[in-house]
Amino acid sequence: MNQDQRLNFDFATLPASDRYRLLTSFVAPRPVALVSTLSEGGQSNAAPMSFFNVFAQEPPLLILGVQARSDGSEKDTVINIRRTKEFVINMVDGQIAEQMVICGANVPPDMDEVQLSGLTAVPSAKVAAPTILQSPCSMECRVERIIDFPSRALILGIVVQMKVRRSCLDDDGRYIRPGGYEPIARLHADNYILSDRQFVLQKPASFAAVEAEFLGGLAQ
Repeated sequence: MNQDQRLNFDFATLPASDRYRLLTSFVAPRPVALVSTLSEGGQSNAAPMSFFNVFAQEPPLLILGVQARSDGSEKDTVINIRRTKEFVINMVDGQIAEQMVICGANVPPDMDEVQLSGLTAVPSAKVAAPTILQSPCSMECRVERIIDFPSRALILGIVVQMKVRRSCLDDDGRYIRPGGYEPIARLHADNYILSDRQFVLQKPASFAAVEAEFLGGLAQ
């Protein structure tokens, strides 16, 4: 086969399972959010989500995409978020990767995934949903809106508080310390990647004059 040949997939006719396989394989790596919520009975709940990312700093906006169960019912995470209008995004690094996978197991609603995985739930600062102590970075969120599709909920959350492990940041507490924060991300199926090989890319200096002229024109 010609390696430059392009295969075409018509998403209007492609089965959902094939769309999922293609989208998640090529839009990768995707950060993993270990989402913690509080059940109606006051129990901690945690579940990993890889349909997740940050979308703005003003407002500080995160978005989760949560698929319904195979029978069409909503997952505990969505049920809890609809009721409480809040949740916590706990980022995942190599130290808690195995515990994250355990939290993704299909268990009864009355089972505490945080405790089951060996992680520790601690009180958050501004929301009732718990924070995962071992996470390198946790973001407390309040729901801005929920957009519903037939088998998926898109949850838009506003970050109201952020807790970061001190070793992740430089001495001034402003920027990530190289090697101090190595999150994992999902590739496809059960394949993940650890961001332990980082490199720097910068725009060529020759573009500086062009940018300065353009931005100067915008400011006038």
